[in-house]
Amino acid sequence: MSKPSNVIKFLHIIENLKRTKRTGWVDNGIKGPESIADHMHRMAVMAMLFDNKSLDTSKCVKMAIVHDLAESVVGDITPHMNVSKTEKHKLELDAIESFRTLLGDTPQSREIRNLWQEYEDASTPEALLVKDLDKFEMLVQAVEYEK
Repeated sequence: MSKPSNVIKFLHIIENLKRTKRTGWVDNGIKGPESIADHMHRMAVMAMLFDNKSLDTSKCVKMAIVHDLAESVVGDITPHMNVSKTEKHKLELDAIESFRTLLGDTPQSREIRNLWQEYEDASTPEALLVKDLDKFEMLVQAVEYEK
């Protein structure tokens, strides 16, 4: 079981997701751009709506919720920032591992780590769907900004 004070520290860290605006929208001059948390929330709802009996929808929802958690520490790194994919992955992995250190080696912290890694590796049908939802959510958001 995680120490309650460490859970509170973790919640304060991931609060950054609510306050951090998505870099791509900021860089393109969008007024009032969505936060990382806004993006993750809609992805989770999209995953809930997906109807495919061959996929574990609950897993997809959880994966959508954790796929960008590391950005609460490292920020929203885009391809235009000249950070290599290897370096970005290392920074994000270090952030995810810091959560495990903070929360302890609990089933919950392992699940967060494992779901994040599965998404990163695109190693399952669920991860591939969530990667597609990540792109689709961005397209839906772009249409809303165009309005």
